[in-house]
Amino acid sequence: MTKPIINISGLEFAPFPAPMPESAKAKFEGAMMGSIGRKIGAQKLGYNVTVVPAGKRAFPFHNHRVNEEMFFILEGEGVVRIGDQTYPIQKGDFIAHPPGGPETAHQIVNTSQTELRYLAVSTTQGPEIAEYPDSKKFGVAGAEGFRFLGRADQSLQYWDGE
Repeated sequence: MTKPIINISGLEFAPFPAPMPESAKAKFEGAMMGSIGRKIGAQKLGYNVTVVPAGKRAFPFHNHRVNEEMFFILEGEGVVRIGDQTYPIQKGDFIAHPPGGPETAHQIVNTSQTELRYLAVSTTQGPEIAEYPDSKKFGVAGAEGFRFLGRADQSLQYWDGE
C-alpha cells in the first residue's frame, strides 16, 4: 500500500503539463502544482498545492460540469472570479466551486506582490466536461489520458463520415 502521508515540504512542484503559447505567458507563466492525491493513495478525490506568482493566474476562467472543487488559501491574497462576480481572498479562506454551468465558472488571480498558495481538492469523476467562457471553448477529459478541446462551432454532425 502507498504511504498515506506526505508532508508539504516533500512536494515536488511542476508547471501544469500542457504546452503554453507565448500569448498566454503574460497571464499564466510560472504557476506550479505539487500533486498530492495519487501519491498518498487517494481514489475518489484529487488534491494538490498550487503556487501562483504575483500578478498571475494558474488556470483560465472555467467551470466543471461533473466535478466539484474546493480551495483553501494557505498563503497570500488575491481575488476569485465566480460567474459574473469577483471576491477578495486571503490566507485562511475556503472557496467552494460546485459543478454547473457558466454561473459556476471560476478563476483565482494573484493580485498581490507576493506568491499565492492554495490547497485544491476535487472529486475525480469522469468523464469530465469543462467550459471556458472567456475563450468560448470546452474540453472533455476521460479515462487513460483522453482529452479533447474544441469550440461548439467546430462540431461535426452525428452522421458525418458514416
